[in-house]
Amino acid sequence: MDRVMVPLGKPRTERADAARNRLRLLSTAREMIAESGVDKVTMDGLAERSGLGKGTVFRRFGTRAGIFHAVLDDDERAFQESVLSGPPPLGPGAEPVERLIAYGRARITFLMAHLAIARAALDRNQPVPAGEASISQTHICMLLRHTQPGIRDLGTLAVQLAAALEAPILLYLSMPDEADSGHHVERLAGSWEALVERVCRTGVDCQPSGSHRRIIG
Repeated sequence: MDRVMVPLGKPRTERADAARNRLRLLSTAREMIAESGVDKVTMDGLAERSGLGKGTVFRRFGTRAGIFHAVLDDDERAFQESVLSGPPPLGPGAEPVERLIAYGRARITFLMAHLAIARAALDRNQPVPAGEASISQTHICMLLRHTQPGIRDLGTLAVQLAAALEAPILLYLSMPDEADSGHHVERLAGSWEALVERVCRTGVDCQPSGSHRRIIG
């Protein structure tokens, strides 16, 4: 299938030392998050832990929320790459419906794993972001087009399906206790799979192009 995911934008051209500092800061931020949680990560703490100056940290991230935004953006790029060129069924090589189900499951898992980071990335002085819904919309629309579900306005359907996955909807869901988080993710993923199967079985059975058939009864 075509690589039609919407990129987050080309990374800025960086000097070698700036690129090393960025990777060092991101790695250090991840270590601090894993060890103590997002609440314990501060600009001063990140500077001290990384061994870089405070000015470097402030120039790189701007605000404390900028730290988490950068971590989220970096992980988002890795997620997109797995969709574009990773192994199936998330990556190319599987049937469209199988990829659509796999995408939703992977996206829900990704978003819920990054829930605390996404919340910490919100800047109170800025509007609440709508998330990367356009990325999901484009990918979902492409997969729906290959399934030929018998619905004329695939764009609108893709918007509605993407809304079931993306922030801020998932971002503001009440998160259960950590011990139950895996079950919560599986419930959301299972609901996504049921939704996709229901949509694709309405009117036209989702088979590869040229072999679809009508559903009777």
